[in-house]
Amino acid sequence: MTPVYAIQYAIRVLETVDRHGRGVTAAQLAREIDVPAGQLSQLLAMLQHEGYLHACAEDAYVLGDSAILLGSGTRQQALTDKIRTVLTRLRDEVGAAVYFSRYDEGEVRIVDYADGPAAPKVNEWVDFRYAAHASAVGKCLLTQLDADGRREHVSRHKVARLTSKTITNEDVLLNTLDSQPPTVPTLDLQEYAVGTVCAAVPVTVGSTVGCLAVSMPLDRAHRLKKAADTLNKRSAPVLLSLAI
Repeated sequence: MTPVYAIQYAIRVLETVDRHGRGVTAAQLAREIDVPAGQLSQLLAMLQHEGYLHACAEDAYVLGDSAILLGSGTRQQALTDKIRTVLTRLRDEVGAAVYFSRYDEGEVRIVDYADGPAAPKVNEWVDFRYAAHASAVGKCLLTQLDADGRREHVSRHKVARLTSKTITNEDVLLNTLDSQPPTVPTLDLQEYAVGTVCAAVPVTVGSTVGCLAVSMPLDRAHRLKKAADTLNKRSAPVLLSLAI
């Protein structure tokens, strides 16, 4: 099940649990939302692990603290805390710095990141707002815009050369973004900074354009694909937080 479909089912699970109030069993959930038993068990496990569901007596489920907080007046702080928790967990799993970014009001924004002594973040020697054409984060966000949105961004932020590998031809850049498969991680192989490689995967719900990304030194480049695949597989908690 892809992360997007998993979130669609997960939201249906949470809505159904919320309607029942005092608890609902897995068997009843399966009947009401028509989710295959194997997929439902995976969803229930993920939702419990992330705190969105709580298992009580008699195999019944009720809403957990994460779901309650995200639906409350403190939603923004709860969302910030949830994303920070997910990023920290991902950093430890992939052994590299991990970032959550959004495209807000026409600009690339790094919302939060998790790094550490063994997982150094990329040296932001050029503001990411002006380097979307070269960074994995920026390119991943731009691929989620329509063609007009991409052209409009490039018209405001010229494609300056940051390294010898940076794409500096606008037509080549736009064609590259147009042809980027949505299921394939967007890469930055020393296009933003010499000695650093990055990968990003989309995290999009409704009008939110976001991505998860990972960066690592060039000598660890052989681990980049596996790290990007892990981000893609583990993106469901972030998607779910944004969707609630």
